[in-house]
Amino acid sequence: MFSAVMIFPAVAFGQAKGAYQVTGTFHIKSSGGYDYITVDSFSDNLYVSHGTQVNVVNKRTGDSIGVIKTDKDVHGIALVHDLGKGYITNGGANSAVVFDLKTNKILGHVPTGMFADGIMYDTYSKKVITCNGRGKNMTVIDPKTDQAIATIQLTGWPETATSDGKGKIYVNNAEKSEIDVIDAKTFKIIHTWPLAPGKGPSGLAMDKGTMRLFAGCDGNKLVVMDATNGKVITTLPIDDECDAVGFDVKLKTVYSSNGEGTLTIIKEESANKFVVAQVLKTEKGARTNAVDQLSHKIYLPTADFAPKDPKSFRPQSIPGTFRVLVVTP
Repeated sequence: MFSAVMIFPAVAFGQAKGAYQVTGTFHIKSSGGYDYITVDSFSDNLYVSHGTQVNVVNKRTGDSIGVIKTDKDVHGIALVHDLGKGYITNGGANSAVVFDLKTNKILGHVPTGMFADGIMYDTYSKKVITCNGRGKNMTVIDPKTDQAIATIQLTGWPETATSDGKGKIYVNNAEKSEIDVIDAKTFKIIHTWPLAPGKGPSGLAMDKGTMRLFAGCDGNKLVVMDATNGKVITTLPIDDECDAVGFDVKLKTVYSSNGEGTLTIIKEESANKFVVAQVLKTEKGARTNAVDQLSHKIYLPTADFAPKDPKSFRPQSIPGTFRVLVVTP
């Protein structure tokens, strides 16, 4: 499958010189919905969830590298470079697909809780962890054996998880509007921290240096929390339908991708001071993002949409319109 790239002029969307800009679009001609997107900072690969498959494209050119086909709806992708494996959550199949990072060949399937959605690799425990929405739990997978070794039961549905790399895992408990903290040795919950005034958190990212968590919440709020004690440091305005939050380690910048059609760019001036530096116009539906820590580009998937069915959670994307926006600092 071929994906073409279109490069826009440097003055795209009338942004001022030096501001973030939408500089390209990768078109992916296949049908289906979409969710998370994962950028590989160790290669040119960009992994894009789309319908029942993952499209692997070149993150510089948008050219197709391969397609990983699965049986059910794809949501998240996690990479384990030490073992040369990747993991894909298949929500409707209640499983995680294992694939080879070099060949994209499917190696196996690991059962998870109901509706596997978000997924992460914790470098401390060296485990892959899925967030299972309908199961209201998390599945811990040992990538050496591709076996589920533990289930972490929560009080509500988990959206996204992240790790401090030092023994703690943090997860957005969307139903309870809190951050649940998990011990990465025992896989037990050790803290539950309310996100108030934030509600219904979805996107979650972390600055491991300053130990700050960034939770994108309903009600147009991004909550900054101290990951050492659960104290809410501040809240910042974002636009509606944030489904992912990214963080650039070197640029000290937080990105809230808002399905309303904007990317909120927040500068971390210190551990306790955050400023909205820019609200970039993107496109409606661009609600998730991935940050390349090398090039500092941000990737946001979206599509054109049919009129929303009142019975559906989201409007259906129109076949042939799926694309990935490229944002450059």
